[in-house]
Amino acid sequence: MRQVKQLRMLLAVVAAAVTAACANMGRPEGGPRDETPPVYTGSNPAIGQLNVKQQKISVSFDENISLDDPTNKIVVSPAQKTQPAISSNGRNVTVELRDSLLPNTTYIIDFSDAVKDLNEGNVLDGLALDFSTGESIDSMRISGMVFEARNLEPAQGMIVGAYSNLSDTAITTLPVERITKTNQLGQFVLRGLKPDTPYRIFAINDVNRDYHWDRSEDIAFYPVPVTPTCEQVTVNDTLRTHDDSADSIVSRLATHFMPDDLLLTWFNEGYASQYLKDYKREVNNKITMQFGTKADSLPIMRLLNTHRKGDEISTWSVLDASATLDTLTYWITDTALASLDSILIEARYYRTDTLDNLTQTSDTLKFFMRGLKLKKKEEARKKKKEGEEADTLPPVIPPMDIKVSSGTTVDLNKPLYIRAGVPVARFDSTALHMEMQVDTLWYPVAPPKVVRPQELRPMDYVLPYTWEEGTKYRLKIDSAAVEDIYGLVNKEITHEFTTKTRGDYSTLSFNISGLDGRPAVVEVLGSGDKLIATAPVQGSYVKVEYLNPGTYYARLYIDSDSSGEWTTGNLLDSIQPEEVYYYPKKITLKKNWNIDQSWNINELPVDQQKPRELVKNKPKRRKGERDDRPEGEEEEEDEFFDDPFMNNANRNNGFGNTGGGRFNRNPGNGNLRAH
Repeated sequence: MRQVKQLRMLLAVVAAAVTAACANMGRPEGGPRDETPPVYTGSNPAIGQLNVKQQKISVSFDENISLDDPTNKIVVSPAQKTQPAISSNGRNVTVELRDSLLPNTTYIIDFSDAVKDLNEGNVLDGLALDFSTGESIDSMRISGMVFEARNLEPAQGMIVGAYSNLSDTAITTLPVERITKTNQLGQFVLRGLKPDTPYRIFAINDVNRDYHWDRSEDIAFYPVPVTPTCEQVTVNDTLRTHDDSADSIVSRLATHFMPDDLLLTWFNEGYASQYLKDYKREVNNKITMQFGTKADSLPIMRLLNTHRKGDEISTWSVLDASATLDTLTYWITDTALASLDSILIEARYYRTDTLDNLTQTSDTLKFFMRGLKLKKKEEARKKKKEGEEADTLPPVIPPMDIKVSSGTTVDLNKPLYIRAGVPVARFDSTALHMEMQVDTLWYPVAPPKVVRPQELRPMDYVLPYTWEEGTKYRLKIDSAAVEDIYGLVNKEITHEFTTKTRGDYSTLSFNISGLDGRPAVVEVLGSGDKLIATAPVQGSYVKVEYLNPGTYYARLYIDSDSSGEWTTGNLLDSIQPEEVYYYPKKITLKKNWNIDQSWNINELPVDQQKPRELVKNKPKRRKGERDDRPEGEEEEEDEFFDDPFMNNANRNNGFGNTGGGRFNRNPGNGNLRAH
């Protein structure tokens, strides 16, 4: 009887499992994963069709598909003034052009990586179809990559455009003639170009979608005009049986379009319109002005009211300004003026006019403090209502706000920093005392000098010093040694700290080749491209000292203007941004290590230099795909433009491309191949 019950239970479990399996309409568990993208099966109009009149284009695939961000990823060339209507249904995609078709014009619909299969999300990258409204079709193409100049990040979804009009003003006044967008790897293919025609090539972050460049937008430009060419080459394909039981190699003719290795590095000129962005008086003794961008000069300001009418601002205030003069804080030194409810100031400053020129303008600025007065009256009224007794003792004069901003541990290569809360009028350096601890006793040593590093920052001071390593110091500042602009003085300050030892640090050195005598600066980076330290290259050698133990990366830029800072480009003056290179490996440093590395900046193509751990713009993984690679292992990627669309009708319509370029900076003849 017991065996019968067990048999019945077993049969019930089997029946339940079979029922669940029958109810599941998905692929069986453990079956092969679909890793192939959708395959193009046809379109209307067909690829390469001539004399097309219709404005609705339909494209078919071998399976159900979906579109990823079609508005931004799918690009129609020539650029359309009105956004096309794009939709998908089952295995079909429809693109309806809303602009009238131009006569005798080649049209390209570039789908980039917008098409993917519905179930697994496998992306069909590189799909594009062409047709012509005339008797011939322009089928030439060029290809390349776009990176951010400063950090070699792949530019994703950036417009790349071509002009046959070689005028310097075309990019600022005319929409690009041929456009495409970069994919997730920063790669682009610009199609529909005419043979034997030179083009100027640009990449634009077209924020306002007017298909030309505005000075505030990101821009990249190739330094010389590019003429597309092509050649017939023989390529080998591997054919597999449907069950992968056998392979065979077949040869075929294909078209190789050139150049296929253009390198564009985008930058921003940092241009912004100059204007008075904001001005305010949040406390009675301070007024603040903020401008739209950096300035070369200070505004001219004078009072229009009060007992000091006509006085220039420098006679009744002290200025604290940012290094770029775009934020100005004026501390009012005249207490009678600061106590007034309203101050009117005539300000003359430079502003960008409608023709994009800087012209001097004049404004009347009104600064009121009614809100503060009302608040004080309300507080007094509240105290009276609550019966609080009035103070009978004179108010206590507070000490001035000043402190040593350095911590209790100081690096051997860094000074002490002092910060005041109000501009300083007097700093008596003879009232500074430094002591060094030996065993348990303190001994006086020479005091540090007091340096005000920036003339327009009257609250910041630096105390440079040559420290003994691993030593405890004590800095004393006598009371009344420092006086602010309101006559307040400091109380006595005592600050104890300990310096590090040389054994706490590491030193990183590079022997660099490939500079060809050009000046360069090496930057040591932390995670996320965070700048840790810099050092100029001396000849071909650079040493970076005082690095704390940790994991680092290195970047180098060619300091063409010898400014000691990376300099952006300028399109109108045809100046490229300063070239940037990455050391391709991460560097682990431990205490008391001295590491010396060889670095050939041209050994790897530009697109392979930046360590994978630093790259932010990584391609999206397919649904369910995981990154199981060990830390530091290089990411495997397809060869450039191993175009999945080449497996279908494109091969028979001149849309195939073979191979791809190595992206090195070797300008010449329009392409950038490796040595």
